Amino acid sequence: MRMSIRKPAANGLKAMYALETYLNASPVPRATLDLVRLRVSQINGCGFCVDMHAREATEAGVSGQRLHAVAAWRDTPFFSEEERAALALAEAATRLSDNPVGVPDDVWEAAADHYDEEALSALVMAIAAINAWNRINVTLRNAPA
Repeated sequence: MRMSIRKPAANGLKAMYALETYLNASPVPRATLDLVRLRVSQINGCGFCVDMHAREATEAGVSGQRLHAVAAWRDTPFFSEEERAALALAEAATRLSDNPVGVPDDVWEAAADHYDEEALSALVMAIAAINAWNRINVTLRNAPA
């Protein structure tokens, strides 16, 4: 680990933890949040977050089969249409530079078909939050314990 930001960035971390509290109380199912957090962390190569969110997903009741398949969610039958829409949105919003239009309309519309405005807003915030956490942990080289 390069450094700890717990003390010098205490106020920033406090704000991010408050965001997590909001997200965990949002109408998005906890399992969906955990799957999104896991998938985004896989894309970003954040070992710390992959480990943490795999454990949290297990605690939330996500099966090992689904956890192992999340990296290939498009090619497996283990995810609901709602989860697929959330995972597609998470991937598109994480890989913005891979698409000239950012998040394609069809991806957005699929998510909007499955989530109301409150849940969709929380999902967008969750994707932004896990991307931020990944960038912090990868930059600092935080590793799973």
